[in-house]
Amino acid sequence: MKRVILIMMAMLVCGIAFAEELKYAAVYDIPYRKMENAYASERCKLDIYYPEDTTGCPVVVWFHGGGLTQGSKSFPWKLKEKQMVLVAVNYRLLPEVEIGECIDDAAAAVAWVFREIGKYGGDKKKIFISGHSAGGYLTAMIGLDKRWLAEYGTDADSIAGLIPFSGQMISHFAYREMKGIGNLQPLIDEYAPLFHVRKDAPPLILITGDRNIELFGRYEENAYMWRMMKLTGHAETCLYEIDGHGHGSMVEPAYHILEYHIKKILGMPVSDN
Repeated sequence: MKRVILIMMAMLVCGIAFAEELKYAAVYDIPYRKMENAYASERCKLDIYYPEDTTGCPVVVWFHGGGLTQGSKSFPWKLKEKQMVLVAVNYRLLPEVEIGECIDDAAAAVAWVFREIGKYGGDKKKIFISGHSAGGYLTAMIGLDKRWLAEYGTDADSIAGLIPFSGQMISHFAYREMKGIGNLQPLIDEYAPLFHVRKDAPPLILITGDRNIELFGRYEENAYMWRMMKLTGHAETCLYEIDGHGHGSMVEPAYHILEYHIKKILGMPVSDN
């Protein structure tokens, strides 16, 4: 018995040492699609942050926020050195393009990750899609409306989990503004994640800030998404409201929820630390 305990302790120490000794590398500005347009060539790039000399790692594809009109790719810093592969994606922006082209870029990037991420130690069976605000909107759109990824020969149901941070669930406000529709006039059309609720979608983890200080009913539309997904029979939809945090400040505590659900979905040990 003592020998077994000693062996287990040695394995634990080795595991801790391995985690501490992991080295991480990053590559930048990888084109994920070929387009002759100069603007598309500039924007359609991604960065990868990965642990070296490892395989089978979970992957987080991260879409930046900025209302679909601004912003640039960056790694979700709280997830660095967590034995995950991180992919930060740029996409084309309104009003330079139509909203369908923003979504198409997101789908093209995710399809690229499914094809190529094994070269960086990632497991294509462990790909999670996430992002804040506009990035959360893109996460939900390509995960729920299967036609976007199908254009690239990828099944949206192959995604391990969708984890939007304060994502728009009705039609995006920047798209509505381009159509002359104000912030307080909701719209649910084909460009709304709510239009595409379905029971066979990947696990969906909805996270928002405090309903009283979030953007224009953002919590309520996520709550409606949660309810409609449940009514369709989708068993793995969760909803979190982070009290005391607004649209921007909810991001940091939301990272903990993201990491928790990645481990839970993959059957890894979880804790409340």
